[in-house]
Amino acid sequence: MRWYNEPQMWAAPTNTIRLTTNPKTDFWRKTHSGAIADNGHFYYQTVAGSFTAEVKFSGQYRDLYDQAGLMLRHDESTWLKCGVEFVNGVYNASVVITHDYSDWSVIALTENPAAMWLRLVWHQPTIEVYYSLDGAVYNMMRQAYLTTANELQAGVMACSPTGGGFEATFEHLKIEKFEKNEKA
Repeated sequence: MRWYNEPQMWAAPTNTIRLTTNPKTDFWRKTHSGAIADNGHFYYQTVAGSFTAEVKFSGQYRDLYDQAGLMLRHDESTWLKCGVEFVNGVYNASVVITHDYSDWSVIALTENPAAMWLRLVWHQPTIEVYYSLDGAVYNMMRQAYLTTANELQAGVMACSPTGGGFEATFEHLKIEKFEKNEKA
């Protein structure tokens, strides 16, 4: 695994990745403000073919748009990020899909979950995004077209677009390939 925009503070003890986001970091393209940000933290590996990615994570979100979760990336203008995003005092299950312009959707959560689990299922060119608050029952948040590319970068991401940084912890990141005609 390797970093795209390595944070100043991070550690990776066994089966865990802990980081503190640098201030003013994000992944976003053009929608609403016209701004392009590509300086968020992304710890990834390159994967070819169909795969699932799963992780348990938590964060000490406090500033507007603080976020952590999973990311799939083809290049700077084709990617997906999903997880928890803190917006106007509300914790949201969030998905952003970008094809040159970012498209954002959220599901409000009643509180900051002690932990959240994410599962991404990549059946080229379709991505499915699931979340769980207990690690057992997963709910679909999104199914969408992402790209026809055979290889993607997959891993964990965290950003602090407006704030001074926060701590995020990722546990048991698992990325597993499967045959496209198999059920993930």
